Amino acid sequence: MFTAITHKPSRSLNQGELTFLPRKKIDVAKACEQHAAYCEMLKKLGTDVITLDQNRALPDSVFVEDTALVLDKTAVLLPLGANSRKAESNLIEKNLAKFRTIVRIKPPARIDGGDILIIGKTLFVGNSTRTNKKGIRALHKIVTPLGFEIVKVKVGNCLHLKTACTALDEKTVLINPEWVDAVAFKKFKQIEVPIDEPFAANVMRVGKTICIHSGFKRTQGLIEQHGCKTKSIDISEFLKAEAGLTCMSLVFETSEEKKKSVETKELSHKNSKLKHRE
Repeated sequence: MFTAITHKPSRSLNQGELTFLPRKKIDVAKACEQHAAYCEMLKKLGTDVITLDQNRALPDSVFVEDTALVLDKTAVLLPLGANSRKAESNLIEKNLAKFRTIVRIKPPARIDGGDILIIGKTLFVGNSTRTNKKGIRALHKIVTPLGFEIVKVKVGNCLHLKTACTALDEKTVLINPEWVDAVAFKKFKQIEVPIDEPFAANVMRVGKTICIHSGFKRTQGLIEQHGCKTKSIDISEFLKAEAGLTCMSLVFETSEEKKKSVETKELSHKNSKLKHRE
């Protein structure tokens, strides 16, 4: 089964970081509705959704993907590339520690989760404005002993690697070659997004379903022609924040035994607090 960690949108979402897009006013109420629908979609796809709200004073806290890399047994806490986002990781660490052993990368290394694309045992890592060479080297030291290979990818004109490239399956990537070095993915079948849908390369794979923003109709058609089942959802307010579908969750596999163990510990903790109050 899958577990997804999400975070409710901040009321100050309009003050979030922007790098390549001009600022447009975000309807925060509508963004909250879209986020709720996003979480509901994950649930309908068989995912156990954990929704946090403690970081709502931080404008970009809804974009939890950037805070960590979740592998089979290990979660790597990442030193976010934007200084305004540094405080986000503590809450995520607390919740990921229930499921994985935690390892941290420390500054001056910088790396965002949106720059890490996992395909099999390979981590494609974008060298972007948010991820530096020190971050990539630090990640390499952690994941190589775990059996992973790192491939560095040049990223330009967009925020993260996964803004421009995501995987449809283990052999196919959806890609915007104007924003990312397509040569890094030469071993894969590449489906290029239409020129009038440049942000459509960020899709989210949950099980056998590919989730895509409802406004990217042409790209959705290409994905379906490839033989993939798709699910569309409106995230238009988050596109204004330079975000995509993957940005708003940390999705990882969890055994039923592990889930029951976490639930038992949480129930025990709650009962202990109640007794203490009494």
